[in-house]
Amino acid sequence: MARRIDTLDDVAIGLAALGVLDARLVPVIAGAGEVPLRRTTPGFASLASIIVSQQVSRASADAIFGRLVRLVDPLEAADVLTGGAEPLVEAGLSRPKQAALLAAAEAVQSGALDLFGLCDMPPKDALGQLTAVHGIGEWTAEVYLLFAAGHADIFPAKDLALQVAAGDILGLPERLDDRALRALSESWAPWRGVAARLLWAHYRVLKGREALPAA
Repeated sequence: MARRIDTLDDVAIGLAALGVLDARLVPVIAGAGEVPLRRTTPGFASLASIIVSQQVSRASADAIFGRLVRLVDPLEAADVLTGGAEPLVEAGLSRPKQAALLAAAEAVQSGALDLFGLCDMPPKDALGQLTAVHGIGEWTAEVYLLFAAGHADIFPAKDLALQVAAGDILGLPERLDDRALRALSESWAPWRGVAARLLWAHYRVLKGREALPAA
């Protein structure tokens, strides 16, 4: 079973370990303020919130997801399939996100995607099951495993805020690209999930706004 991040104590243990693994993170930990647990309940609604968050601001994602949960209540795979595209359009989802949400709903209903079983799967296997669904890419899969499944050693290197925060930590004038950031994150194993939380908290300090995906 993969190591899990279930409590703020788990986050604190991870931060202490990261300070030992990489001395550059010690002042970041000191200055980041609260590093939140940010856990959500595993299941379709959590995955839907992350799909909504793809490539939009936190404020936009919150607004769209708020409309979606009012239009499809409860927000479960069966109800999404019953409603079809119309409520997704009304909520403000783009066509690719409509397609991704419907594909995820179909996968859950058919049994091809077990959103609860992913919590206890090895990370590589869990990522493979998620990304096999059309419209679910690496970022969406990794964020689900971080926040809904609680995996401790997942790092969504394609996240723009994490790239900006990592560039600042390294004293670079620009953000890191995803390949460079993923390589850097290897040195933070087996606590990359806590490192991601720390970098999001650092971004919040840098920019004065939250960048964590909607939940």
